[in-house]
Amino acid sequence: MPEESDPDADATAATGALERADAPLAAVVESERTETAIESLRAEGVYDDSRRVQAVSDVVRDHGERVDEALEGRRAASEMTSSEGDGNREKGPERIALPITEPPTDTRVLEVVRQLEPAFRSRDLEDLLAERGWSDADLEGAPGSWAVIGSVVLVTLPNECPDETDVAEALLELHGGADSVLADEGIANEGTAGTYREPRTRLLAGERDTETVHVEHGTRYGLDPATVMFSPGNQAERVRMGEVVDPGERVFDMFAGIGYFALPMARSGARVTATELNPTAFRYLLENAVLNDVGDRIDAYTADCRELAGDLEVDRVVMGYYGRADGAGSEDATDARGARTDEAREFLPHALEALAPGGVVHYHEATPESRLWDRPIERLEAAAADRELEVLETRRVKSHSAGVAHVVVDARFGGEA
Repeated sequence: MPEESDPDADATAATGALERADAPLAAVVESERTETAIESLRAEGVYDDSRRVQAVSDVVRDHGERVDEALEGRRAASEMTSSEGDGNREKGPERIALPITEPPTDTRVLEVVRQLEPAFRSRDLEDLLAERGWSDADLEGAPGSWAVIGSVVLVTLPNECPDETDVAEALLELHGGADSVLADEGIANEGTAGTYREPRTRLLAGERDTETVHVEHGTRYGLDPATVMFSPGNQAERVRMGEVVDPGERVFDMFAGIGYFALPMARSGARVTATELNPTAFRYLLENAVLNDVGDRIDAYTADCRELAGDLEVDRVVMGYYGRADGAGSEDATDARGARTDEAREFLPHALEALAPGGVVHYHEATPESRLWDRPIERLEAAAADRELEVLETRRVKSHSAGVAHVVVDARFGGEA
């Protein structure tokens, strides 16, 4: 005799299914890609700051549905490989669920799932400032974003900020692992400091020693955000540079800094010639090569990149300095005070001088939105002269300023036509 169904159990199951269907979304990624994926999801505008990052055990799949068939195929293949290797290892790579408002289109994820028990953030900066007596009108002057670089919080304060000390102390409370808070006041643009692109900062709270180690996708960057610049918005591009190179490739990093691009490329097996004028950044470049165990794959020079270009023949050139955004240009590389005023395009002839036929240039530029992508491509075409040119990819790195985007164009240059 068949068993009778339990109406209460059926109702409970139906309610549970409904709750799962309404549960918020999360994107599953490998744990080592967490920071990079969050940055990319933020850029897409689909990251949900109201919830916390969670382990995959706290989510449920969306009834077997996926963003697309290709993504599901990759996930299945990954799981099959992981399963086959169970005899050789205890467990596969840890996976993390990142809260999102809708499925991403540009960010690479393993799958999109629903969270059964989402962990919501109980307090944010505005909550902490309100506890300190800030009114709704005061909160309109609170910073909307900031960056955590290692143990240092770097924040740009609005002009109408009522109390910068309150903000700094609240940020230290919000980020328990941070030791210091610096006010970000831009990059110096005059004299030697302008040539070296030195950051302008003020200590707002915490330890005066702001030297730290910042980790991205396994690459360790030792630096002091008070003395050398570091742009969190370039994170996805730094990671990408480590993915585009093949082991053994010869790379010329013309504006290496502390190793923003040189380090991930060297970690991927490339042999990098790196130049950097700023003596402080150059010291960190040398230290970071050792810190990441790639000292044998980075040849670093404290020199103007143009002086080395003629002695090199490389497969790839990285031009991470984008100069000014106004397009005014300058005939000389420095003004009367020694500040760098030239644009990125003025270094293109030297990049091509070092580039072997068939090589790739990663050309960065600050371009007005109204001139995307015409202006950077026109400048690459002008520099190519008689060499064959193929534009491989165009990418937005981040917003530079109102109406201006920091972009990068990947271009392959052949021999003379």
